[in-house]
Amino acid sequence: MERGTLGATLRSEERAMDLDWIKRVSIIQDIAQALSYLHHDCAPPIIHRDITSNNILLDEEYKACVSDFGISRLLKPNSSHWSLLAGTYGYMAPELAYVMEVTEKCEVYSFGIVALEVIHGTHPGDLLSNFSSSMLVKDILDPRLPLHIADQVITNQVLSVILVAMQCINNDPQARPTMQQVSQMLSSPKSLPASNNYSFQALTLDHLINIVQVHIDDQAHE
Repeated sequence: MERGTLGATLRSEERAMDLDWIKRVSIIQDIAQALSYLHHDCAPPIIHRDITSNNILLDEEYKACVSDFGISRLLKPNSSHWSLLAGTYGYMAPELAYVMEVTEKCEVYSFGIVALEVIHGTHPGDLLSNFSSSMLVKDILDPRLPLHIADQVITNQVLSVILVAMQCINNDPQARPTMQQVSQMLSSPKSLPASNNYSFQALTLDHLINIVQVHIDDQAHE
């Protein structure tokens, strides 16, 4: 496709700068929709098994498409166990290291890694190795691309992607959302309270999660 792989685009300083926050959020939404279709609209469901930034292709308009189905499988009842470990290191769900069971939730984890990679600009391995709830949100963002928090709509969308991605990479597979839920959450992100630049610079993941929860609770009581 015209613009090649998502991974190559992110690795290129020049091409990554063309990938503004609107395009990045849209790309993540495209991937989520594609995986939701494979998991929930195909019968039997299709598991790609190797979702990485190098297996996402971009067309001229930066629309993202999932590619390379060479090791994909149909997920049939009682057939989720395979003897050969497949996938790409750094994107595989942690449970695959000790349980040879491939499910949709394994793919949700891979999606979470790709989503963070798009937001961070590089594979988020460095983030995950030092992950804590006290991590500053600004340190998750690609430093090559400024985020103008005055644009509340874009800021909300980027923060929503981070929150959803964190749910997707939960070490407990059962605690991860489905790709259908992920796609719905990304297509209708929660409206977050406005923040000033000072508060954003000091915003941690824990604070962000708490703000969202309080905002949801307030809306429920209205």
